[in-house]
Amino acid sequence: MKADEEAEFQQFVSGRWSHLVRTAYLLTGDRHDAEDLTQTALAKAYRSWRRVRRSDSPEAYVRRMLVTCNSDRFRKRRVQERLTAAPPETSAGDPATAWIDERNVLMSALATLPPRQRAVVVMRYWEDLPEGEVAQVLGCAPGTVKSQASKALAKLRVFPGLAQILDGSAVATMEQGASR
Repeated sequence: MKADEEAEFQQFVSGRWSHLVRTAYLLTGDRHDAEDLTQTALAKAYRSWRRVRRSDSPEAYVRRMLVTCNSDRFRKRRVQERLTAAPPETSAGDPATAWIDERNVLMSALATLPPRQRAVVVMRYWEDLPEGEVAQVLGCAPGTVKSQASKALAKLRVFPGLAQILDGSAVATMEQGASR
């Protein structure tokens, strides 16, 4: 790789690292796995940086690599992760405890979704990407994104404890997004 391409890649990584790790975290549910997934995707991007930088959106290209690497991770791992019914004990009276508990319930709910549905939910509702871009990242039709979002939201709606966290407006917003 030429020095100018190397510098461009380093600038891309330093500018997008935290965003890519956040997306990977939402895909994996674990900070360490997210960092490993991001490093794997960026290593692949480095090897083909000339092709990546010529794309319309290098970030979208690398985001697709994240989703693909995450899917590969599920294909390779035969042992299923098992979540506990309740998070570890926390100290009483901490104002952040409620927020942490809500986040744990949400992450547990996301973990129950198949990888493709989880990727759709992450990109549509956390990344706030339009269906067309999600479809492009996943390599499918926009209708598939809609149906996967609908199925995922149906599963999330019946997840124990999640309904109490989301108020009516949040549920309505997610449902409206799925019907677009």
